Amino acid sequence: MSMVKGWCPDAWHPMAAGDGLLVRVRPPLGRINAAQLIGLSEAAAIHGNGLIDLTSRANLQIRGVSEQGWRPLVERLVSLGLTNADPRMEARRSLMVAPEWQAGDDTARVAEELIGRLAELPELPAKIGFVIDAGHAPQLIGEAGDFRIERGAHGGLILRADGRALGVDVIVGREVDALIALAHWFVASGGSAAGRMARHDARLPDWAEGHIAPASAVIPVRAGAHPLGFAYGVPFGQIEAPTLAELATGAVRLTPWRTLIVEGDAGRPIRGLLHDPLDPLLRVDACPGKPRCPQASVETRLLAQRIAPHVDGRLHVSGCAKGCACATAAHLCITGRDGHYDIAKNAKAGSPPVRAGMDMPALLAYLGVY
Repeated sequence: MSMVKGWCPDAWHPMAAGDGLLVRVRPPLGRINAAQLIGLSEAAAIHGNGLIDLTSRANLQIRGVSEQGWRPLVERLVSLGLTNADPRMEARRSLMVAPEWQAGDDTARVAEELIGRLAELPELPAKIGFVIDAGHAPQLIGEAGDFRIERGAHGGLILRADGRALGVDVIVGREVDALIALAHWFVASGGSAAGRMARHDARLPDWAEGHIAPASAVIPVRAGAHPLGFAYGVPFGQIEAPTLAELATGAVRLTPWRTLIVEGDAGRPIRGLLHDPLDPLLRVDACPGKPRCPQASVETRLLAQRIAPHVDGRLHVSGCAKGCACATAAHLCITGRDGHYDIAKNAKAGSPPVRAGMDMPALLAYLGVY
């Protein structure tokens, strides 16, 4: 077993956390059918602690896996068709697709071809990811991804390198050729040292330099009725295995926005899930905090639940300055430091605070929460 201490685990390379190992599951095209959903839920309860995270890459993470339970869990995930049996190919399958794809459309077509050609990719840094966002309008403009196929403002598809505002037209049927070529250029031009496309300042090759902007983005999926069925909000992006199994009335689409789309579902009360798109918990980012994360010095999620109704705008509660739950600025950001709380406004975790070193009562008093 290869233990990952930092970012980006996968099923074959788990990450150590305060409650055991994290095992990441990357369902093909971000879709899990009902049988796979039940099998995954059972495996998470047997081999983990029954808690499953939704990630910002539209993946799942099974929490609390023991070293003894890791191998049987991976074997079960392989048998379910949720993990590649080849660890090298699984490591390359860092792919996010627009969740509203339809069978045979451009998003599904390009993503399925890329999955089939993973062996043609070079060895890339662990954080590198691909985005296939080829619907009638982009859904994933604000989400991290290094090599992107998107709908362009001209109506066709474009190849865009992350960190560049404009992309280049691609020939229908040659999109994956372009993605693979750009990945090879990235490595050959020293991009691995930078780690991410957006940090790689080398001039793109002429064939990848473009002048086409992406099309105007659509609003991300929100909790409530959806054309495919019903979208359930997941507070803090964490769901219990039995709750996930309750969704097995149809296939489930994963999104990077802490929502799960259940195909064909009409919407029903399910304990632990959110149905109202205006629920304040949908505006909250909070990491697992202490004691589940060894780097966190404070509790996070109970605090976030308590103060969310009193905060206008985005709230981020982080157990430490890394800010793993949210990489962007929030209206109100609370960061744990040495067992106390720092508070900043319109800021990221670890930003200079307006008030620092508060205990819980002092923090609540400062926010006017009683």
